[in-house]
Amino acid sequence: MFHVSSAQNQTYQPLTWQDIAALPIPTPDHTIKYGTDSLQFGELRLPKQGKGPFPVVVVVHGGCWLSAYNLNYMSHVSAALTEAGYATWNIEFRRVGDTGGGWPGTFQDVALATDFVRELAKKHPVDAKNVAVIGHSAGGHLALWLANREHISASSPLYTKKPLKLKGAIALAGIPDLATYGTQQGSCNEAVPQLMGGTAAEYPERYAQVSPHQMRLGAVPSRLVQGAKDPIVPVSQAENFAKKATAASADSDVILLPEAGHFDLVAPQAPFWPQILQTVTSVF
Repeated sequence: MFHVSSAQNQTYQPLTWQDIAALPIPTPDHTIKYGTDSLQFGELRLPKQGKGPFPVVVVVHGGCWLSAYNLNYMSHVSAALTEAGYATWNIEFRRVGDTGGGWPGTFQDVALATDFVRELAKKHPVDAKNVAVIGHSAGGHLALWLANREHISASSPLYTKKPLKLKGAIALAGIPDLATYGTQQGSCNEAVPQLMGGTAAEYPERYAQVSPHQMRLGAVPSRLVQGAKDPIVPVSQAENFAKKATAASADSDVILLPEAGHFDLVAPQAPFWPQILQTVTSVF
């Protein structure tokens, strides 16, 4: 399905990366390692009201899958979701430029970090059976991948025997079609072959395992929130994925925000936040 949100402000100027990076970083309640590498950790935030166990939102940052960008800029979304009553697990992982980043380490890390919610539930008031994932940009790609990895072959280095079951996946300016995106001109496009170790023509089997547009879709609902004024990820990425999902009888919606750019989707102070919060709520 495809939904167009009413424009909040016809004179609104989309936020930039600099606007987001200039914000003070909220302090997490806990910083916890999910693996042995220095980049295998996450930030856990817990609601101040109630005793739990709380529903969990796994938060996956973007930044072109590159080591130059980390989880800090998603701390604002994490804090806002926690204030709304969700425990948030804002994960870090190895990226292109890090030792072990790219194929297959980046994917192995986000999978391991997501499945680690089961371990968090042993020590913290979180509900490991009530979990959704949200990601921005490259993190939106990873969120959709996490939601559909159950069909990966046991022979793959990305195989997990029992992936954590998810209630839904929310992609904020996500990139579901790596093969197409990697051939276009723009911002993050040239990072795709760096992530994958080559192009789709060189490694079609890799792309088939991690590009949600090519994967066999599972039962996890997906919500793709997209700003019409996004100069980094074209609306067609969300539209084409939703068309494929609908044809496969999968539960997938596109929410188009006419006045939003790329970074407005991760700014709780922006006028679009209520729509994004509503989208998260809809999958639980």
